[in-house]
Amino acid sequence: MKIGLFSSYDYSHPGGVINHINCLAHQLQICGHSVKIIAPAFGKVIPYFEQDVTSMGRPVPVPYGGTTARIAISPWLPYQVRRFLDKEKFDIVHLHEPFIPMLGLSALAQSTGVNVGTFHASHEKSGLYRLSQPIMRRLGKKLHGKIAVSEPALAYISKYLPAEYKVIPNGIDTSHYRPDGSMRQEYADGKLNILFVGRLEERKGIEDLIHACSYVKTDFPNFRLIIVGPGIRLRHKYELLAKKLIPDQIVFTGFVPFNLLAEYYRTADIFCAPATGGESFGIILLEAMASGTPVVATDIAGYSSVITHKVDGILARASDRQSIAEAILALIHDKALRLRLTEKGLVTANKYGWDNIGRQVVDYYKSLLN
Repeated sequence: MKIGLFSSYDYSHPGGVINHINCLAHQLQICGHSVKIIAPAFGKVIPYFEQDVTSMGRPVPVPYGGTTARIAISPWLPYQVRRFLDKEKFDIVHLHEPFIPMLGLSALAQSTGVNVGTFHASHEKSGLYRLSQPIMRRLGKKLHGKIAVSEPALAYISKYLPAEYKVIPNGIDTSHYRPDGSMRQEYADGKLNILFVGRLEERKGIEDLIHACSYVKTDFPNFRLIIVGPGIRLRHKYELLAKKLIPDQIVFTGFVPFNLLAEYYRTADIFCAPATGGESFGIILLEAMASGTPVVATDIAGYSSVITHKVDGILARASDRQSIAEAILALIHDKALRLRLTEKGLVTANKYGWDNIGRQVVDYYKSLLN
C-alpha cells in the first residue's frame, strides 16, 4: 500500500501526535508499505527514523484546548495539497486530527482516495468543534474509517461527530524504551530521581508536582526532580516556584530528543505524570513502564484508561498536591512495591508495542480497501 500520513501539527515541534505518526510510519515501513509523512514545519526536517517527510506550510502558534497548537494557516495551502495528492495518488490518506485547521481539512476536502481519520484529543468541551459541526458533518462523510486512540478520545469526538469508530490505542517502541541500556550518569549520584516528561503547560500539572515535592522534602529530602520538556513561556514561573520550595532538588533540562529520552526514563526511580486534564491517553506512562520505571499518575480519564491502580502504577487524585506527595512517598518507602509495579508495568507496556498496534492499523486499512 502507498500511505500518506497527514498531521496539521508542526513536525519540528515534537508532541504526542507527531511521535505517534513517526512510529506508525516506521512500523508501516517495516511491514513493507510505502509511507510519506506530510506536516507543516520550520526549516530543515529531521525525521525520527529513515522516513520520507514533506514539509507543507509554515506553522504558527494558536492557543487551543489548554495548550498551544502550532498549525499552518495559508490561503495557498489547499492548492499545494491538491497538487501533492494528484501527484502521489495514495491508496490510503490517513489524517491525524482531520478537523484541525488547515492542512488536514484541506487534504480531506480534496482527497479522492480512501480516507482514514485518527482522533487523539480528549477535552471536556471544544468551542472549535461546536462551531464547526456543519463542516465536520459534511466532510466527515468523506472519512471511510475513523479511529479513536482511547475510550476518552472516542467519547469526546462522538459528541460532535456521531459515527462508528475503531478504537486502536497509541503504541510505543518497545525496542527503544526498555529497561536495559544506558543511563544519565550525571544523575547517578545516590539521590532518588523523580522524573516528569512533557511540555511545560499548565494542564500538565507541573506546579502541583513542585508543591507535592515540597511536601515530600519534609519526609525524604534526598531526591531530585528532573523536569524534561520544552516550553519557554511558563518555565520562568516554574523555576521561581522551585527556587522557593525545592531549590536544591530540581533540574530543568529543556527539550530532550527522542534518541536520548529513554536514558532519562531508565535513570528515574519514579516517574510522575500529574496532569490535571486534557489527556486522552497515557503514552508517557507506557514509555516509563517499558523502561522499567514505576509510575505515579493522576486519575484523569486518559491515564486511568492505561493504569490499574496499585497493579501497574499508582493513581493520585488530580490537582491534589497532598495525594500526589503521598503516592510518591509510598513508592520511596516501599521498594517491594516499586519492584512489583515495575514488573506489572512491563507486562502492560508490551501490549502496546508498535508491532501489535501497527498490525491493527494495517488490518483496518485492508478492511476499508476491501
